[in-house]
Amino acid sequence: MSEEQHDHYFTARPASADERRTITVPIAGRSRTVEVARGVFSPDRIDQGTSVLLQHAPAPPPTGTFLDLGCGWGPVALTLALRSPDATVWAVDVNERALDLTRRNAEALGANGIHASTAAEVPSATTYDLIWSNPPIRVGKAVLHELLRTWLPRLAPGGVAHLVVQRNLGSDSLQRWLADELGDAYEVSRLTSVKGFRILQVRRRP
Repeated sequence: MSEEQHDHYFTARPASADERRTITVPIAGRSRTVEVARGVFSPDRIDQGTSVLLQHAPAPPPTGTFLDLGCGWGPVALTLALRSPDATVWAVDVNERALDLTRRNAEALGANGIHASTAAEVPSATTYDLIWSNPPIRVGKAVLHELLRTWLPRLAPGGVAHLVVQRNLGSDSLQRWLADELGDAYEVSRLTSVKGFRILQVRRRP
């Protein structure tokens, strides 16, 4: 993995030059122009895993409090906010450049319900009706498990998380770990499998 690829997982302020540019991508059923930059995950397109999540996860409810965990430049948060304009969408990332891009893209597309923040800036009492994430598998199990252990218990009763994970990067073992870690208060299942990616579903029982 290159130093720049490490940037978007581990670094609040990427070392690469902050060179902004625009690309046109499909978001919420339409082609839309967004701003991207180096040092942020998938700066050239919507990556395949995120694309699988956006195309195959069930439609978000019309309202509620949602979380995009690891937002990058914002494709998931933008989709949620544009499909459910009455929802509140928290877009969380460690990367300050990613958060700035998400804010700018939200403003440009009129996605007014998005709050792009670091984890520390999110009120600790906030619970979520929906979590969508393409989690950073390559950070290693310890960091990944801590991330999921922190955020999935914040699902509201009846709330659902959808996580897209590449099959050959451990989706099946992650599904087993989630079931063991979260216990009987949660139902963990595989929603679908598309193009080598699994969408794992975690539902907090009412």
